[in-house]
Amino acid sequence: MLKFCANRGILWALKRFWSTSSSMADFSREGTVAVIRINHPPMNTLSHSVRVGIADGIKQANADSSIRSIVIHGNGRVFSAGADITEFNSGKNFGEPGLVQLVHIIEDSSKPVVAAIHGVAFGGGLEVSLASHYRLIHNKARVAFPEVNIGILPGATGSQRLPRVTDLTTAVEMCTTGAPVSAKKALEKGIVDEIFDGDALAAGIKFAKTVEGKPVEPRRVSKRKIEGAGIGQALFNGAYDMVGKRARGMISPMLNIKAIEAAYNSSTYEEGLKREAELAMTLFLSGQSRALQYAFFSERKLPKWEVPGSKVSYKNTSPLEIRSGAVIGGGTMGSGIAICFITSGIPVKLVEVTQEQLDKTMSGINRIIQKNVERGRISQERANQQLSLLQGTLDYGDLKDVDIVIEAVYENLNLKKEIFQRLDATCKPAAILASNTSGLDVDEMAAVTSRPGKVVGTHFFSPANIMRLLENIRGKATSPETMATVMTLGKTLNKITVLVGNCPHFVGNRMLGPYGMEAQFLLEEGALPQQVDQALEDFGFAMGVLRVGDLAGMDVGYKSRKDFGLITREGQEDRVRFGHRYCPISDLLVEKGRLGQKSGKGWYDYGKPGGRTPQPDTEVERFIVEMSEKAGIKRRRIPHQEIIERCLYSLVNEGFKILEDGIASREEDIDMIWLYGYGWPRHTGGPMYWARNIVGLDKVYERLLYYQAVHPDVHHWKPSNLLSVEAMKNMKAVSKL
Repeated sequence: MLKFCANRGILWALKRFWSTSSSMADFSREGTVAVIRINHPPMNTLSHSVRVGIADGIKQANADSSIRSIVIHGNGRVFSAGADITEFNSGKNFGEPGLVQLVHIIEDSSKPVVAAIHGVAFGGGLEVSLASHYRLIHNKARVAFPEVNIGILPGATGSQRLPRVTDLTTAVEMCTTGAPVSAKKALEKGIVDEIFDGDALAAGIKFAKTVEGKPVEPRRVSKRKIEGAGIGQALFNGAYDMVGKRARGMISPMLNIKAIEAAYNSSTYEEGLKREAELAMTLFLSGQSRALQYAFFSERKLPKWEVPGSKVSYKNTSPLEIRSGAVIGGGTMGSGIAICFITSGIPVKLVEVTQEQLDKTMSGINRIIQKNVERGRISQERANQQLSLLQGTLDYGDLKDVDIVIEAVYENLNLKKEIFQRLDATCKPAAILASNTSGLDVDEMAAVTSRPGKVVGTHFFSPANIMRLLENIRGKATSPETMATVMTLGKTLNKITVLVGNCPHFVGNRMLGPYGMEAQFLLEEGALPQQVDQALEDFGFAMGVLRVGDLAGMDVGYKSRKDFGLITREGQEDRVRFGHRYCPISDLLVEKGRLGQKSGKGWYDYGKPGGRTPQPDTEVERFIVEMSEKAGIKRRRIPHQEIIERCLYSLVNEGFKILEDGIASREEDIDMIWLYGYGWPRHTGGPMYWARNIVGLDKVYERLLYYQAVHPDVHHWKPSNLLSVEAMKNMKAVSKL
């Protein structure tokens, strides 16, 4: 230590000594095998302290002549989930040794290094593994480079090493999708050397002893050549085209391809590594990277729920245990919810009105589970186990002992109230009664029961077994225990679960209102459906709002508007309803039998009922022009930017009103709802993040005032008080610069 101090300075020595003594990577030995154990639970992320510990362990092992091999493994349930991204904002990720330095320290070891992978080796964890001379993997473990999903690339040599151990197609796929690869596929693709079953450390030590004394130079991945001469460039060109369409403006997938292409085209590993570093820095400093990391951390905030204006939160509330459930209604939604229960290991009873409907529902669920078997997602044994948890019934009496019942019938408040009265009389007093409503009043349902504290909304998104969002709605009487229970249940069902308050349409659908209204106002004023949708798709949505309407069924919105009193008769063309501007074009198209994809015609022509490919429809275009003329609206050319502003700024403004009203707790909750429920482009962070950090609230506020002046009969242009205050803060901050 004294020699080190003399050479490097006392301050650096003390810092180094502290880092090593607080290391989260432990060094031990088993005979001739050195064992470096990553000990940073729960995910063994590669924090600065972990990196120091691994590097010191490698150096210590190489300095000890009695040690002949080295095993790196992870303590707990995983090998390593990668870099500690909480260090990105603090600068600790640049602390020595950095991850790039660490992987070279591992690879440069003169003694064979074996990575014994269990659980997952993601991101930096896979880079550490690829730096090791040998890689073993547990048969249930997975490997991945998920960096693309937070706007970066595997920039600690990963993009240069992966194509040296596997084919280019696999390398591109892994780095542009972030999808995990199973142990079996990892072995087939050359990413690992051997699969084991049982204890990772024992397997690692056993294997390490078999390679002691063998030369490590041939095992250094950086020295390997990349296969695929002559076909690589064509592959990259195809990848740019395919990934570009899928990415919709997200740059990280494209730059991941560029990094792999650099590995392929560079004459040396070092040359490719330099290009990887340049691309990594470009992404790291990009706005998209910050937005994607915001989304990553926002998702992890969701379990820390709270009720605005009260002391009720996750901190002081305990959930009930849900051991069984029931679903009322076996349509698309009810079936999907039942599947969520049985695939999560919770027994569920599904209630239908007739035996014919019940048989149809049970058969449909069976087909979905069997498809998972056919696609290799689960074994037949697992499928049988899941289906054994499902029981169909026509008798409400069978629900007397379940812990939660989710009503999933169509959106009719009177019907739902009847069902809640019946459930209240049947179910045990402790049972939670939940409604899968997308916008009806939860308090009205609670009022017809003797247990309002046990009543809650559970808004699943369709199809419920695929869509991950769950909007839990607390009524005014919903107890903290009930809130905690449905939030915990959402996690059990593998949902992105958000707690919101009770108001018409809740959060997501309430914001959808002005978004959809503005799309139709734009049609009246001069745009065509394909122009509105194209602007939104260029922004990053997979589908524009009108195409989404066709997919969901235009009659769904029609029925909702009718239930809320906006439509009182067929053929209704008046353009002022409840004192505000209204566009009847969608209503009139539904009354013409244009229901969307299911009828083959909606805003677009799909060729046949159930068709999927939209084509502009001249009949619709003529009808829109006629409706503009009837309304006395002079049509004009509408630029893309105006489409974006009017559709999205109105949506954002509604989001701030939702926060004002105490319906949502924080901006992050709203963003998660729109990312997971409505396809908002993830690389912009979500509507609230986009407005605040990318557009700027001062600009949004100014445009709200402009559109309010131009369209005084459109109520949603009145700026939210909260948005106004936040925008003024931003303006004051800018004025001080």
